[in-house]
Amino acid sequence: MNLHNTDSEIYVPDATEPRRALERCTHLGIAAHPDDLEIMAAHGVFACLGLAHRHFGGVVITDGAGSRRTGRYAAYDDAQMRLVRRHEQKKAAHVGEYGAVALLDYSSEALRDPKTTAIIDDLSELLRTAKPQVVYTHNLADKHDTHVAAALRAIAAIRTLPKAARPEHVLGCEVWRDLDWLPDENVFSLDVSGHEGLAAALLGVYDSQIASGKRYDRATLGRRQAHATFRHVDEIDTASSMTLAMDLTPLIADDAPSPRAFMEGLLSAFAGDVTDRLARVGP
Repeated sequence: MNLHNTDSEIYVPDATEPRRALERCTHLGIAAHPDDLEIMAAHGVFACLGLAHRHFGGVVITDGAGSRRTGRYAAYDDAQMRLVRRHEQKKAAHVGEYGAVALLDYSSEALRDPKTTAIIDDLSELLRTAKPQVVYTHNLADKHDTHVAAALRAIAAIRTLPKAARPEHVLGCEVWRDLDWLPDENVFSLDVSGHEGLAAALLGVYDSQIASGKRYDRATLGRRQAHATFRHVDEIDTASSMTLAMDLTPLIADDAPSPRAFMEGLLSAFAGDVTDRLARVGP
């Protein structure tokens, strides 16, 4: 693989040759940080679990060096933290039986800089090799600048591919903002029931993050349970755990609107839904 950073790595838990490992990945998560895949792309992990014809692959763009640190990690410098985060991501890949995970080793600053075209090149290379049916990335309404940048770079990379090689679906997933406000036609409700033990294990390997005082593990599982109940107003629960994802597939068409125009349309639809309801039941 022709990746730009000398310390980038394609980790394959079952030791398959890296290119072959990527070629088998039918579901691919493209995330900003170590642990984002496990928070946002659990649907892809579980959809492939134990199946010979499906494999989940991950891409982590940044090195995790800038992570907050407290407790036993308080004295770690950026270089040490980078190694911890990389080790945790590899451990999660092993626990989740990933087909492969690519660690691109960019700084968060480089990811947020639109002039860092090497990231798009690397993502394009990985996508051309894997040819996934489904891509999971961050959603464009996320509150974290680095997450939004990752989604934009993923979309740009997919658009470099020939039409026939582009994924069938691109899903923008939740981390730092819930998506229950989206119009129904623009959101995927993804059932992730039945894997509670594995879900907890995947999140639990990130001790450096849990020790930072942010209980991402509890919050993620709680949000999934809440979505399962609150997603539909007038229906009984059909799932015990659910994630929501923004449908970003329209943005990979050749005649796609800009990401900003796309989001303006979704926000306008949300505003219309709220004001229409107020008009129906208000004075």
